[in-house]
Amino acid sequence: MNILVTGGAGYIGSHTCVELINSGHEIVVVDNFCNSRPEAVSRVKSIAGSDFPFYEMDVRDEEQLGRVMEEHRFDCVIHFAGLKSVGESVAKPIKYYDNNIGSTIALCKAMSKHGVARFVFSSSATVYSGGNVMPLTEDAALGCINPYGWTKLMCERILTDFAAAEDWSVALLRYFNPIGAHESGLIGEDPSDIPNNLLPYISQTAIGRLDKLHVFGDDYDTVDGTGVRDYIHVVDLAKGHVAAVGYCAEHTGVEAVNLGTGRGTSVLQLVAAFERMSGVKVAYDIAPRRAGDLAICYADPSRAQRIFGWSAEKSVDDMCADAWSWQRQNPMGYRE
Repeated sequence: MNILVTGGAGYIGSHTCVELINSGHEIVVVDNFCNSRPEAVSRVKSIAGSDFPFYEMDVRDEEQLGRVMEEHRFDCVIHFAGLKSVGESVAKPIKYYDNNIGSTIALCKAMSKHGVARFVFSSSATVYSGGNVMPLTEDAALGCINPYGWTKLMCERILTDFAAAEDWSVALLRYFNPIGAHESGLIGEDPSDIPNNLLPYISQTAIGRLDKLHVFGDDYDTVDGTGVRDYIHVVDLAKGHVAAVGYCAEHTGVEAVNLGTGRGTSVLQLVAAFERMSGVKVAYDIAPRRAGDLAICYADPSRAQRIFGWSAEKSVDDMCADAWSWQRQNPMGYRE
């Protein structure tokens, strides 16, 4: 299939581009590099051993998006492009609503005009409300506590309505906690500032870029008092997108699908796994709980297995080993 990948230079997007090419798909990538770097595109081409068209652009630019649609025939769109910092979304909500929702609407309009009817959306487990019983199924109660989460849930609503009106096939992929890197160490997660996510914070502490890790709360009702999350290897997540593309090719309608492992790992368990796989001791201290954090959050991924034939394969040790390989080879990320 011919696939437009928005945000394809980003962390999840770049890994998905590799897996799409490996699976025989043709891709065109667009990205404005607000959360990514051009070097990632070059490295994807190197890993995959394949060239592909790339456009530096904002997906909200309807005129330029239209030109891309006219120059290429697409069977499917995978939409990663979006802002993703929870903290920044609270401080700058309009920026997030404008970017994340605006880009989705622009894509829907362009796809409708050019006859593209398959859409794979990068959603998030943040669309689930905090009072649900674990593990989270796709039928769990929805509701968000920050603007970032609301942009994802609003985009899900927009895409659901568009699919009904236009007879589209839409996969709403609700990610849990992607970590790790490509086994080559050539692409990985490269936060532009202080990491928002746990494993980059751990690995940057191990490499010496940060002094120590702050563990927010050690008095939860969990195995060791620290928060438990469902961590999934980014390559497994990328393969989930390939599976979603295949599903959309054969079905119409909308499916919300969790992409997770179904297993919870605590903060300190992840630290211990990283130390085991890297051989480096990670300095940390215990800080107060953060408002809004759940004690435990993990997926029921059975729907993905049932309808996509997909399940996560890599272990937490794999995630830590690959993240360390990326960090060790690229101490300053793509900026070197």
